[in-house]
Parts: sequence; C-alpha cells; structure tokens
Amino acid sequence: MTSAPIPPRYALITGASYGIGEAFARQLAAQGWRLLLTARSADRLQRLQRELQAGGSEIRIFPADLAAGGAAQIAQTAAAQGLEIELLINNAGFGAGGDFSQIPLDRQRAMLDVNLGALLELTHAFLPPMRRRGRGAIIQVGSVAGFQPAPYTAVYAASKAFVLNFSLALWRENRAHGVHVMALCPGYTDTHFFEAAGSRRPKGAWMQTPEAVVKAALRGLARRQPVVISGWPNRAVVLVTRCLPRRWVVHAAAWVFRERRELSETPKKEH
Repeated sequence: MTSAPIPPRYALITGASYGIGEAFARQLAAQGWRLLLTARSADRLQRLQRELQAGGSEIRIFPADLAAGGAAQIAQTAAAQGLEIELLINNAGFGAGGDFSQIPLDRQRAMLDVNLGALLELTHAFLPPMRRRGRGAIIQVGSVAGFQPAPYTAVYAASKAFVLNFSLALWRENRAHGVHVMALCPGYTDTHFFEAAGSRRPKGAWMQTPEAVVKAALRGLARRQPVVISGWPNRAVVLVTRCLPRRWVVHAAAWVFRERRELSETPKKEH
C-alpha cells in the first residue's frame, strides 16, 4: 500500500513587502523554506517573488488587506491549495502617533483589525493543524512598546501588550503539543513604520536593521525562547522600565512619544 503524499510545508509571512517581513522572507528563503507571502502591495510582492525565485526558492504570493477580511481569504487559499503551514509569522501591523482623541476612530479601528484581529484569525486558523501534526511554530511580532503604557501612541502600544501576553499564554498552552509560540519584540527599526504612523524618525536613538531583528528572531526560535527582545539596548530599556514605578514609566514614555509626534493632515497608509 502506498502512503499518501506529504503536503508541501510552507512559512506564511504577513506584511512581507517591507521591513521586517521582507527580511524574514529573504532569510527563510536562504534557508530553503517554501514561502507564502502576503501584504497589501501587490507590486512589491511580485518583485520580491521574482527575485527570490531567481535564487531557486519556491514562492507564492497573495496580496490581501488584513484590515478588510484578508486573513480569512489567506486561510481559505492555503487550505484550497493544500499548503501545510509549518511556520506562521504574524508580522503585519502599523501604528498611529498622536493624541488619542485627535486620531480618526476609523484609523484606530483599522489598526486593531490588523495588529490584533488578523493575528488572532490566522493563529486560530493554523494553530489547530499544527497541534494535530505535533509540530510547527508561530512568531507573533510585537514591540518593546508592549511592555509599558505609551501616551501619544496609546492604541498601538496597547495592541502590542496584547500580542505579548497572548503569545506567552499560547506558548504555555502548546508546549506539550509540539508547537512553539514566540513573541518577537523589536525596538526602533529602520523601516517605513514612522512615516506610516505620522511620526518623526527618532534622532540619535539606537536603531536596528530589519535583518538584525530577523536574525535575532530566528536564533530565538531555534532555542525555543518564548520572548525575544532584539538587541541589548532594548533589553536594557525593558529591564529598567519593569523595575521603576509605573507612574514614572508613563511620564517618561509620554515625554519620548510627544516629542516625536508629527501627525500629517492625511494619515498615511500601511503596507
């Protein structure tokens, strides 16, 4: 009796057209992963697909808007094509800087739809099959902003606090099922995040490259760490903020983010 064919195993990366998501795609392709890449920008996905395929990688793309039902479409497409998602990287997300009362509500709802809603939906779609197979991994991209309240980027920081705590809970729930869940918490990273959030790029602040963040993430994944804070300066900041009274931390965060606020009249769109 012949055995059933083994489905192709893929890494699914959201927000793959820029920054950390693109760096994940490049580094995983170099490791021989088959990739399913999704983002809003079809043109950038197609260029990345052509480049990585020229290097011998198997790349599928699926342009989708995670703020408008894209997560369900991605899950349905993966199922219809018989793709086995071995590694899920929930990287897509964006921020909005400024006074909460002055940021349009639809902008903030869209941010929650992407930062939380799509992450929840994709995790709920792909975690059960991983558990049934007894293997798999999920990387949830959070932020060091999730370790404390952050005035003038209040909803973004709160969404990343959810990602951190949600990921840790899932890490514990799934340890016995062969599935590893990890929260990746970068600090300032050299991407288009600041422009999309309507904020100034921080001057004089320590900033990582997306490639360095991803390298730290994959190293932490190999070690099965539940949380990876990329870069020792970011780890030091988190350690200090956790030792100080919360009131002091909130005042300090307010000073940092208010200084950096620069809202445009028309909010810029994320990719």
